[in-house]
Amino acid sequence: MPTSSPGSNTGFRLSGGVTLIELMVVLAIIGLIVGVTLPAATSGLASIHLRGAASDVATFLTTALNRAERHEQTVEVIINPKDSKLYLDSTEPGYTRTLNLPEGVHIVGDNPTRLLLMPGSAPPRVTIDLTNEKGAHRIVRLDPITGVPEIQAVTPQ
Repeated sequence: MPTSSPGSNTGFRLSGGVTLIELMVVLAIIGLIVGVTLPAATSGLASIHLRGAASDVATFLTTALNRAERHEQTVEVIINPKDSKLYLDSTEPGYTRTLNLPEGVHIVGDNPTRLLLMPGSAPPRVTIDLTNEKGAHRIVRLDPITGVPEIQAVTPQ
């Protein structure tokens, strides 16, 4: 065992650093964990966006129905699949609303659909099919009897 005198530099030294190989192993492990968990996380985000968009569409339809009944105004709702937007226009000057769906959520269909909501009349039967880039679907239906929107999750077959 080598001994050293108090003033000499020839003894054992304790290393406090990390070697390059240790650093590369830790980075490889972190990369592996991210690679395994990232697809699940992005799939979960797409599902959350679709669920939120379906809820927003149901709320938008409820707002239009309430506007027609409580303010006794004719309300037009335009469902535009090409823009992934819903528009609400009232007979009251300046009262318009637009619902932009989140990125990655689309309305199934090609042509715009126009709904006319009249005060005191039954709401029309409406079905809005929403989909995301993962292929998941949510259907928002407006019940003509109750006037309440219902959200249905479509399971892939």
